[in-house]
Amino acid sequence: MFLVTGSTGNIGAEVVRALAAAGEPVRALTRDPGRAPSLPGVEYVAGDLNDPASLRPHLKGARGLFLLPGYEGERQVLADAAGAGVERVVLLSGSSAGLPDNGNVITRFMAAAERAVRESGPPWTIIRPSAFMSNTFQWLPQLREGDVVRAPFATVPVANIDPADIGAVAARAFLTDGHEGRIHMPTGPEPLLPADRLRILAAALGRDLRLEALPDDVAREEMLRTTPPAYVDAFFDFYAAGTLDESIVRPTVQEITGRPSRTFEQWTAEHAATFR
Repeated sequence: MFLVTGSTGNIGAEVVRALAAAGEPVRALTRDPGRAPSLPGVEYVAGDLNDPASLRPHLKGARGLFLLPGYEGERQVLADAAGAGVERVVLLSGSSAGLPDNGNVITRFMAAAERAVRESGPPWTIIRPSAFMSNTFQWLPQLREGDVVRAPFATVPVANIDPADIGAVAARAFLTDGHEGRIHMPTGPEPLLPADRLRILAAALGRDLRLEALPDDVAREEMLRTTPPAYVDAFFDFYAAGTLDESIVRPTVQEITGRPSRTFEQWTAEHAATFR
């Protein structure tokens, strides 16, 4: 049995699906099991990574733990996992964790989570994916209002990855040998600008959509309305200052799962109904 944290989020839900599809029993952690979907072989249980004690009963009998980063209680959760006999930990991290300077808040908490996992005892695997294709859902409010999407960092190409591919890589890290002590960096199959993604989405929806590139000062002002300043600073460090290059395409998904990483066209086709 595998305990998956963040089981109803972008990535955790895909890890749950991949493990369940492989016939493995899953204990899926969520704050509100009553709102979780019903999947064969999946038991949704209540817990919160900010409250390590809430996870302890669910660690009993778990072969593996899929862990999200950035929670104050992560070291205690890892200690409890080791005490419960968990055989493998797979950590979702981020590509910025490998940067030499951890001065921004995102890089800092990713790197701290990786240190905690390395020092925890059980064999570990770290997954550092590129930015998610599902980040495109951020455009939904604008698309409900019209055909113009205003986007920051419009000149920055990113090899966005389908969360389903991250889930597949995580499942293979649990179920097959050779992943202990390794850092996997899965990416999508090609670097795309925001305008490229919008063009592909427009074709899937049959709409004439147009991208309006936000100047950095306007983008910062708008982001600060909904995002803590330290996180806005981190995004500008990555994409405006250029400290993070997520345009690199890696064969990780193919090498680990035996199939190529999914394209943005495939992702948009699967989620077109949401955008409609």
